Amino acid sequence: MNDPGEMRVSDAEREAIVERLRVASVEGRLTLGELTERTEAAYIARTQAELAVITSDLPGGHSVPAPAYRPPPPERGQVRRWFVAVMSSSKRRGSWRIDKPLGAVAVMGDVVLDLRQAEVRTGGVVDIMATAVMGNVKIIVPDGVDVELDGVAVMGDKKVQVNEAPPGTNAPLVRVRAYAVMGDVKVVGDSKTKPLKKAIAAWRKQWDELRELTGEQGHYGLGSGSQWLHPSHQEHLLDPRSWHPTPPQPPQPPHPPQPPRH
Repeated sequence: MNDPGEMRVSDAEREAIVERLRVASVEGRLTLGELTERTEAAYIARTQAELAVITSDLPGGHSVPAPAYRPPPPERGQVRRWFVAVMSSSKRRGSWRIDKPLGAVAVMGDVVLDLRQAEVRTGGVVDIMATAVMGNVKIIVPDGVDVELDGVAVMGDKKVQVNEAPPGTNAPLVRVRAYAVMGDVKVVGDSKTKPLKKAIAAWRKQWDELRELTGEQGHYGLGSGSQWLHPSHQEHLLDPRSWHPTPPQPPQPPHPPQPPRH
């Protein structure tokens, strides 16, 4: 009899786990970065065992949650949490909670919102209104999220520099409405800014072990949109000596014997 953990999973089972992760995010159990990473892992999981690892440290484990739900866009007049910089700077990094829409205003100043370690209590959707007048608003997100950026730029710029999730995946969403007048509004991912130092989570270690047992190596995607190298391979690439390996040298012939001196 086959091991139940080796059974192949269906698309419906993957979507159920993604929704379980979204519920855990609303409950404050996962940051936006963790939600994004595990969501991508769920979509590339092939067996029951791999899916079970992704939710092994969450209540409910591998149970099927309620149908997927994304909150509607915020209504006009809804209270926002504002970050304002007028000829100054305002930065929000590290661990913090997002339980309402956000607003960022930079007037001849700079606003930086780093969402990677934030607890998103809004169902995996972050709504931001960003205004830059001769200033800059920078929003940092984990690679692998979906980004919707619209609005107006007058003698300014609004851009997205994020490795987004593949089409058709139910990834976390960051929705930005930008108004830039001689200023910039940018949404950037890990690959375009200083990456966070992440500890190796227990579930990811188990994930690697399972992938190696089935003939796969290293981490897969997990927030980057492409294969994530095993730490041992990363160390190899970071070693400058490995960039241009020295070609093997042919063996040298032995030195001829020297005549004796008189």
